Amino acid sequence: MSNVNRQKIVDSVPQKGFFGHPKGLFTLFFTEFWERFSYYGMRAILVFYMYYEVSKGGLGMDQTLALSIMSIYGSLVYMSGIIGGWLADRVFGTSRAVFYGGILIMLGHIALAIPGSVAFFFVSMVLIVIGTGLLKPNVSTVVGEMYSENDNRRDAGFSIFYMGINMGAFLSPLIVGSKAIMNTSFHLGFGIAAIGMFLGLIVFTMTKKKSLGLAGTAVPNPLSSADKKKVFTMFGLAVVVIAIILAITIPKGLLTFKSFINIVSFLGILIPTIYFIRMYRSPKTTAVERSRVLAYIPLFIAAVMFWAIQEQGSTILASYADKRTQLDFAGIHISPAWFQSLNPLFIITLAPVFAGLWVKLGKREPSIPQKFALGILFSGLSFIVILLPAQLGGTHSLVNPLWLVLSILVCVLGELCLSPVGLSATTKLAPAAFSAQTMSLWFLASAAAQAVNAQIVRFYTPETETAYFGIIGGASIVLGIILLIIAPKIQSAMKGIR
Repeated sequence: MSNVNRQKIVDSVPQKGFFGHPKGLFTLFFTEFWERFSYYGMRAILVFYMYYEVSKGGLGMDQTLALSIMSIYGSLVYMSGIIGGWLADRVFGTSRAVFYGGILIMLGHIALAIPGSVAFFFVSMVLIVIGTGLLKPNVSTVVGEMYSENDNRRDAGFSIFYMGINMGAFLSPLIVGSKAIMNTSFHLGFGIAAIGMFLGLIVFTMTKKKSLGLAGTAVPNPLSSADKKKVFTMFGLAVVVIAIILAITIPKGLLTFKSFINIVSFLGILIPTIYFIRMYRSPKTTAVERSRVLAYIPLFIAAVMFWAIQEQGSTILASYADKRTQLDFAGIHISPAWFQSLNPLFIITLAPVFAGLWVKLGKREPSIPQKFALGILFSGLSFIVILLPAQLGGTHSLVNPLWLVLSILVCVLGELCLSPVGLSATTKLAPAAFSAQTMSLWFLASAAAQAVNAQIVRFYTPETETAYFGIIGGASIVLGIILLIIAPKIQSAMKGIR
């Protein structure tokens, strides 16, 4: 998409409307609010649903297997963003991708809400994986399209958008977690998540025409008619081949949970590697854009390290809340799912503080690489914090919940340095021909992180707790220090982007 076309899109969007930002920010804010409400509500109870006994409304899976499946599921959700980004860039644009994705997500939650068997569970996972891949990267891309490249409001706009994400993520574990775990009604909880996505679709369809203008409607790098026929023929053949392979390998025991987890873990690292090579070598990528792609690589690696820790909030720390934490505290019985509301609560509270801090610092504001370094330093410290209770009180006594609260708070400080900045930096550093796909690449950092987590969560036990948190936290701190040292070189390769 040329700069001329980008400016045409910006001009079509009413630029004053939502807290001094483009009017379309309202539409995208509340679309993402409800989508995240549905996703994080489902995620807050999913691991418990897998390993709780059937008598408690769960599926009765082995806990270690449930933790690995949860990580792989998260990896596939973000990995599917590549498909969503490609379809938006080449076929139907970002706006339609958001709408189609929302429908699939809603259907996935409805499938989970139907009391049944493991079969319904896997059908829902497929629908939610594909739907999130269509919606998640593309809604962020539409946010970027509403601002001109040098609009100083862009970072603040993404911070406001990020607030919408976290408002939905804050409320849903409290509501869904109460209904699902305390009332042992997981399916009711999943039903509430489906309603959340339905409300998001209503907001999007009713307000986009007047508020988004041309944002999300353009197809940056459209397929020709001949290419469309070729691509969709290949896609159809791939689906048939995969179906045949599954029909042969599953009955013969060749494709098991363990082997599937290993395959996805491998793909979680391989796919982003291929993507970086493809974007860098593409003739559609200019010399300046190639330099920016190179600058993006260390930021991507840092993001993988950060999300590898942060995403364990729905696996290891969720289990920690359920099994290792004193849940009767200050006269209140705490649902273990409620702890997953702490991350978005702290973000809602502290995001304005960080946004104001960056503005106040002005020219002294840390560069993008420096903010990424701070992000992974804080995430490493959060794991150092959570290993302390085992050192002080042993690995078999119940832990004061304030330790878990403190660990989550420290990780949030890192998230506010890295995540909203990463969204904004991705839209700035993206080659024009790969705009939506580069946003998908940003979410592949989470896919790679959770692909790694699927392998390492198996090493967590109460006996290995100190080593587990200490090694991962220490590795993050070391990587943060290295990134601080090389930050000036990364900044130089960004070619004027700050």
